[in-house]
Amino acid sequence: MTQMLYHADYIVTMDRENTVIKDGAIVVEHGKIAHIGKANDVIARYPHANITRMAKRILMPGLINTHCHSGMLRGTAEGLPVWDWLQQFIDPMHRVLTPEDARLSSWLCYAEALMSGTTCIVDMWRYMEGSAEAAKQLGIRACLVPYVAEHPEHNYFETLDSNESLINTWHQQAEGRIHVWVGLEHLFYAEPKALTRIGDMCRDYQVGFHTHSNESHFDVEQTLERYNIRPIHALEKFGLLNAPKTLLAHCVWADSSEIALMAERKIGVAHNPVSNMKLASGAAPVVAMLNAGVSVGLGTDGEKENNNLDMFEEMKTASLLAKFSNLDAAALDAWSICRMATIDGAKALGLDNVTGSLEVGKSADIISIRTDTPRMTPLIDDGPLMNIHHNVVHAVQGQDVDMTMVAGKIVVENGELVHHDINALIDKVNVAAPALFTRRENWLHQSGGGKNALYEPE
Repeated sequence: MTQMLYHADYIVTMDRENTVIKDGAIVVEHGKIAHIGKANDVIARYPHANITRMAKRILMPGLINTHCHSGMLRGTAEGLPVWDWLQQFIDPMHRVLTPEDARLSSWLCYAEALMSGTTCIVDMWRYMEGSAEAAKQLGIRACLVPYVAEHPEHNYFETLDSNESLINTWHQQAEGRIHVWVGLEHLFYAEPKALTRIGDMCRDYQVGFHTHSNESHFDVEQTLERYNIRPIHALEKFGLLNAPKTLLAHCVWADSSEIALMAERKIGVAHNPVSNMKLASGAAPVVAMLNAGVSVGLGTDGEKENNNLDMFEEMKTASLLAKFSNLDAAALDAWSICRMATIDGAKALGLDNVTGSLEVGKSADIISIRTDTPRMTPLIDDGPLMNIHHNVVHAVQGQDVDMTMVAGKIVVENGELVHHDINALIDKVNVAAPALFTRRENWLHQSGGGKNALYEPE
């Protein structure tokens, strides 16, 4: 196989020292990073490599979106706090969603992710055979987590049976890019016998577990009322922190005892600052989590609660929200944010030996960022004013990514999908979405609204 050598003005490695290589080069062979270093040295060592000169570009690890929901509700689910939002917009959509809607949604979201620099995505969604096929064909690295509910009030979600079937069919497929975990929408969405089965499935298949936790005050209050303990302690009580890897989304209202438990049990957290702000959920105690040793990654949440999947926007928002909520301009410095979006996100998923940094032996999950834009000007590469990392966090936008590579294969080049037509996909979604909205409206009319007793205090 031909050795591919990529020569760029800068390489931001995200290794332990946050090394930045000026005038650097990366050699990719068999889908992995074979060598990395100063361009002159690397070129001399690999004289027969196929060289691509990437002038006015930064190469860095592909971003890792640790929590997302595929969908096609963008801009149509606005103005409500999370539990009202679920009842009136989201759960009624799930009641009328079709496999074809779900498939198209994943195609659209994975394409958007790749085009804006995300190479690995955690997607909690429905009818995920279509999601798996989309991930396989588009080339993204994906952790697929079915939207499971095992409760009579929520019999329109995925089930543990369908989750198990997906594991058997798709786990470790697409050259190992696709992982399938056990999912649960929320602790309230399952009866005790189902919670026991979740733990058994994670152990038997050696897969991870992902759910939402401590997202809102309502979440905490209801867990205290039902179980007399806080949410993460409840997850512990039911054995849901015993999976080979557990990833919790949000954790906005985690207290010090829960943070200590997460650190002790090596639980990963998906921090979703834009979603938490939009749904007025609050600001997660990310600084406290990081200080305790919790692996915290970044997530966009779904297209409906964000309303885009641009992880660079998420990076900037995470930085600003931490500074604002802590009244500390130094909170979550740029390097910490870069790590959350890359290597710390990989650690939260248990994939840090595979991806998240540019180091020899790891998968070649690499993105290229243009530096010839007003947003990146001036670019200062050394001295006390060195600003490459600050610009990556506070200036770059997803549209500045012009190359995305996953496992050594270029899937986005010159800002466009290499093998698929984004405009044809957009056209298909624009046809499917109105029909979905109509079916949802009809269900709401027939049912008398989206209220559900499950959300009411018992």
